[in-house]
Amino acid sequence: MHIVLDRRPDGGVTATTLDAAAMPRTTVELEASGLVEFVRTHEPEHPRWVWSSTTSWYPGLLAGGIRVQRCVDLALSHRILRTSQLTAGSVLARSPATPWDEVVRGVTAPPTAPGAPALFEVDAPAPAEALNPVREFQAQQAAVAGATRPGPLRLLLAAESAGALVADEIRFAGMPWRADVHDQVLTEALGPRTAAGRPARLEMLAAQIRELLHAPGLNLDSQPELLAALRRLGLDVASTRKWELRDLDHPVIAPLLEYKNLYRLFTANGWAWLEAWVHDGRFRPDYVVGGVVTGRWATSGGGALQLPKNIRRAVVADPGWKLVVADAAQLEPRVLTGLAADEAMADAGRGRDLYDSVVSAGVVASRHEAKVAMLGAMYGATTGDSARLKPRLARAFPKAVALVDAAAQQGERGEQVVSRLGRTSPLPGGAWHEVQQRASQPGASSADERRARSQARDWGRFTRNFVVQASAAEWALCWMAELRLKLAELGDGSLENAPHLVFFLHDEIMVHTPAEFAPEVEKLVREAAAQAGRLLFGTFPVDFPLQVATVDTYADAK
Repeated sequence: MHIVLDRRPDGGVTATTLDAAAMPRTTVELEASGLVEFVRTHEPEHPRWVWSSTTSWYPGLLAGGIRVQRCVDLALSHRILRTSQLTAGSVLARSPATPWDEVVRGVTAPPTAPGAPALFEVDAPAPAEALNPVREFQAQQAAVAGATRPGPLRLLLAAESAGALVADEIRFAGMPWRADVHDQVLTEALGPRTAAGRPARLEMLAAQIRELLHAPGLNLDSQPELLAALRRLGLDVASTRKWELRDLDHPVIAPLLEYKNLYRLFTANGWAWLEAWVHDGRFRPDYVVGGVVTGRWATSGGGALQLPKNIRRAVVADPGWKLVVADAAQLEPRVLTGLAADEAMADAGRGRDLYDSVVSAGVVASRHEAKVAMLGAMYGATTGDSARLKPRLARAFPKAVALVDAAAQQGERGEQVVSRLGRTSPLPGGAWHEVQQRASQPGASSADERRARSQARDWGRFTRNFVVQASAAEWALCWMAELRLKLAELGDGSLENAPHLVFFLHDEIMVHTPAEFAPEVEKLVREAAAQAGRLLFGTFPVDFPLQVATVDTYADAK
């Protein structure tokens, strides 16, 4: 059963129940104040709630003490269906832009392209009268029914909508956070907080660095000034990135690297961050579901996807509760295994560390080389150890390497690639095609040809990784969706008293649970991972092993 919720211009709500053919069966007019009770009454019937955007509807229900089991997020589904190759012939995909395209506007270039935005931009919603959720849902149902592979696409839309529920529940419940421990971490690393200016440790390092660089007035936070100062010392550097500085031999390097680490801690997760983001013992991440073109999540504030290790000491379970932290080992290589149906790679990773198995098989000499070779194959490395080791990997796992090579070739031709369930990569923009066309003209210069080849390879590297990263994001969505439903069956199922998700990072999740449920939660986490693998790859025998730890503080999980 589907129940479509729509806000009326007068502030009330229209609730329309649809029949199996997605046609209106009954309609109820509600006052805004009656929505929570209406949902509470009908949720035991396990409907799939259909609404414009989960972030617009669900927080109010959560505040009223209501968790829903299932929903259809029309905005997120619209974005997928408008761009998926599986629905390219549908009326929805071929129609001119509508207000639904503006609820969440997608980027049109990969995050790896120069100058391209990494996130979907969240716009103010279109006026309510311009959004007809019943008609939009009917158009989406028709697009899926006519898709070249409707089954996987239905799973993707359900998983994406479930992810939206998870994100709002994480935001509502929050990650348990000890502000006093956070303050202690900052004080130990930076020195006591000052009323104005930077902490003592940063100032001391800054003075030491200026002296070693013979630059008393140097602004260390200005990259051009710092780069110029390093070069004046005769240091051959192209940037001030940490990985490049580590290779230099000079007394200034050690304090400079320490300064950069502490400065990032101070600016990204310092006292200002603590005051802005931690309230009532909770950090509430502001996730953007599908915020990257591959379907990975992003954040619109708080930096939940980049919590440094030393700050994790502040993530402490409530008294009588535990944190169950789980991450999927070598997720992307294992997803590639399933995508390519590479039996040899599946055998190598069954019940053991995939990289260790590659070494044991004599493909490479060390685990480090195995990881470098695998990542190079997925990300398109063309130089160094990755390029040197790739032929060995191709001989050992021909299907897997052939799949990503084919995806790269499609990208180099300006074509799209598709994830396991149907999310589709964006097309390169007009400027990309102009460069390619210019290089193919009779009068093209060698510079034109070099630029076109370089640009084509860049796009090929994007599509090479897109098929793997997007499919891995789908696996993670299915993992969380399965786990969320199972956790809701424990205890009273509430966010206050029962186990619930409080954190997600690509291939890692965290559950906050009453201590007595921790063993059962560990079991459910593993079962949900196995079920996610079956949903994506059926009976193909690819393992998705997890590292699971039940701890009191996040810092003890790894």
